[in-house]
Amino acid sequence: MLKQLHIENIAVIEHCDIEFQKGFNVLTGETGAGKSIIIDSIGAVLGYRTTRDVVRHGTAKAFVSAVFDDCTQDVYSWLVDNSFNNSNDTEVHIFREISFDGKSSAKINGRPVTASLLRSFGALLINILGQHDSQQLLDSESHPVFIDRYASSAEYDACMKKYADIYNALIQKKAERNKLDIDENAKERQVEMLKFQIEELEGAELVEDEDVHLLEKQKLIRESVKIIERISEANNAFAGSDDFPGVCSALLIASKALEAISGLSEKFSEISGTVSELYYTATDIADELRNSVERFDFSENDANAVEMRLDIIHKLKRKYGNTVSDMLLYLENAKKELSEIEFSEERLIALDAEIEKLEAQAFALADELYNARKKAASNFEACVMKELSELDMKNAKFYARVTKTEQLNERGYDSVEFLLAANLGEPEKPLERIASGGELSRIMLALKNVLDENDYVNTLIFDEIDTGVSGRAAQHIAEKLYKLSEKKQVLCVTHLAQISAMSDNHFKIEKREHDGRTFTDIIPLDKMGRAEEIARITGGSSISETTLKNAEEILQFAEQRKKEIINT
Repeated sequence: MLKQLHIENIAVIEHCDIEFQKGFNVLTGETGAGKSIIIDSIGAVLGYRTTRDVVRHGTAKAFVSAVFDDCTQDVYSWLVDNSFNNSNDTEVHIFREISFDGKSSAKINGRPVTASLLRSFGALLINILGQHDSQQLLDSESHPVFIDRYASSAEYDACMKKYADIYNALIQKKAERNKLDIDENAKERQVEMLKFQIEELEGAELVEDEDVHLLEKQKLIRESVKIIERISEANNAFAGSDDFPGVCSALLIASKALEAISGLSEKFSEISGTVSELYYTATDIADELRNSVERFDFSENDANAVEMRLDIIHKLKRKYGNTVSDMLLYLENAKKELSEIEFSEERLIALDAEIEKLEAQAFALADELYNARKKAASNFEACVMKELSELDMKNAKFYARVTKTEQLNERGYDSVEFLLAANLGEPEKPLERIASGGELSRIMLALKNVLDENDYVNTLIFDEIDTGVSGRAAQHIAEKLYKLSEKKQVLCVTHLAQISAMSDNHFKIEKREHDGRTFTDIIPLDKMGRAEEIARITGGSSISETTLKNAEEILQFAEQRKKEIINT
């Protein structure tokens, strides 16, 4: 669960620390006070995309850090698998820095992490549900995801994976077939071009890294005169010349002189041996230098041959690649493509057989998925309607319609669409055509409760999911959120007194001005503070004895309902 949140220089929040608790946490405050900034900050520390606009005016950087504990096994396994585990510490520390220049960085347990990896990890820690998620309900493309999550089991997931593997193989085979299935004239032109390219490249008799070696040789030829001169100088120094006896001759004289007295002293014997070794080493060097002169004695024909070969390779590079390695790879691919075209009829027949086999397997698995989804959808409908009934939508009829399309897609060959008949006597219609904001909020909460068993995230955040709700429906939502908080840590941004009163921990988000700047404070409320805040929510900024007493009664009623929920 989310234990601590530290925010620094994010929009109007200069500095704040929030200590969240288990159970049901709510955040309330006037519109524009900064409630959404806190949710955005949590999103930032989970790896959500941010911009430099979030950095508080006049500062260079913004910081968000979060501490999690009591995490799921999936979280700890991810940390170990990605080398972010922190000895035996069960706490998880995440840090995110956002600079005004647009750069950002993040760390998990003190180690740097990329934004994409942080996002994948964040999805295991917190699930944020807001108005955007309610909008997902209006998009039928997202509806299969809900049913697949509900139907999830070892057997179902294995079938999904097997289908996905076969479907992807089928797509690849169809793409390969389409590539081969060209008209005869185009095929003939392609064959002629490939044969010309292969003949030209093979005729060049290219050798791997030949261009590299030729350029080295070209450089040596151009410097050969200087090289031979320097080698000759060195050779004369060792072997000697008319004017200079040479190192070898001098060492030989020294060696013989020392050898004559080596028997007189162990020291002379040692030096004599060393000088003798130096003499033989010097003669070896002299021989090597003499032989080296011949290796660098290039003729004009040698130079011409290198230039001509480099010219041939240069012309081929303009057509087939930047290096000889690239050109050899081009040749290999050209031969392969030519072979595929020349034997395309046979390959087409083979591909058709493979495609037919894969399609049969895909349809068989799609049948299994369709039947499983139909069964899951029926149970899903019943569970959602039970939840909606408890959310003051007793007469609503919810449908999860699974329909065959006979067209294979990534999930099978069916489509899923959610429909709703909100009132008695009304026909069911797609959600986007009839659902109000309040109904969408309740449907989203109902779905969350139904899918709770398959949701392994420990912390849920509801960002103004109560939009368009009031009265009795608001109380039912409050009780559902509280019931959910018995299993998960729940954070909720709300404008409703009923939801605020059902919370275990209440934070007030308050905006103030000082020295011409705007600041946001996050204030944990005690019992009296909660009553005053609920009085503000129900009665406006002017709190009277009546509104305060009413707020206290709302809190008393909420405490009674919480006890009843715990005991059921």
